[in-house]
Amino acid sequence: AALMVLHGAVPNAVGRLGSLLETFLPWLGAVVVVLLVCALVRRSVLALVALLLPVAAWTYLFGPLLLPAPEPGADELVVVQHNVSDENDDPAATARALAEAEPDLIALQELVSPALEVYAGTLAADYPYRTVRGTVGLWSKHPLTGARPLDIKPRGITEEWNRGLRAVARTPRGEIAVYVAHLPSVRVGAGGLASARRDESAGLLGDAVAAEEVPRVILLGDLNGTVDDRALDPLTSRLDVAERGVALSFPAAFPVARIDQVMARSATVRHIRALPATGSDHLPVAARIRLG
Repeated sequence: AALMVLHGAVPNAVGRLGSLLETFLPWLGAVVVVLLVCALVRRSVLALVALLLPVAAWTYLFGPLLLPAPEPGADELVVVQHNVSDENDDPAATARALAEAEPDLIALQELVSPALEVYAGTLAADYPYRTVRGTVGLWSKHPLTGARPLDIKPRGITEEWNRGLRAVARTPRGEIAVYVAHLPSVRVGAGGLASARRDESAGLLGDAVAAEEVPRVILLGDLNGTVDDRALDPLTSRLDVAERGVALSFPAAFPVARIDQVMARSATVRHIRALPATGSDHLPVAARIRLG
């Protein structure tokens, strides 16, 4: 219970242990289940009563995410976020699967040739507006203006590296600044969580969002972190996250965390869900965003 409620007190100075805990924070509920079995085996009333504390903590933190999805509204926008993988061997099928969700916006990461041309051709009929910068792209049913790359490149990367873009979608409900980003990967090893470049890139992205003059903002991206991870505070302190839905997205074979995110400013991410697997090592996520 203390780890769940006071996870921010776990220090990050050594091995980024705090961020590592926060990445898998909901899974502390599994520990509660193990303790429950032990309490039942021992027939300990005291242990069962004590378990009410971590159960209450978990329910407070994550229970709202499990509530049923709200009814769709006329003022909602549907968006899809997907890291399609640069090793995806069937980009056409992936593009068709994403379009089946009938989103207004589709954000993709790890776009490489010749797959990029396949995505563009497959989505062109339903999504006539698109912009691609480096390995990230945005497809839209609504006109896009002001498209430009985002400088979220961490220090120390000397090779060509462009994994962020910003564009304005002109929707029937008004203009929305749309950000698409792919933050650097993290690694878990004997020394803990190696995330320095991810953390630096998240800070640069947060600064860009803070400077955005268009009031309404949507961020779509593979952020290589969960919304509980303090490393994403530059974003989660400025943008709202999903009110309902779990949508574990990585790895696709056995998802344990949602590192593919949809966030918004001056709008509400009402629900997020994972879509069926594609040829990627990530699952796509779809979100409903209320603009009213």
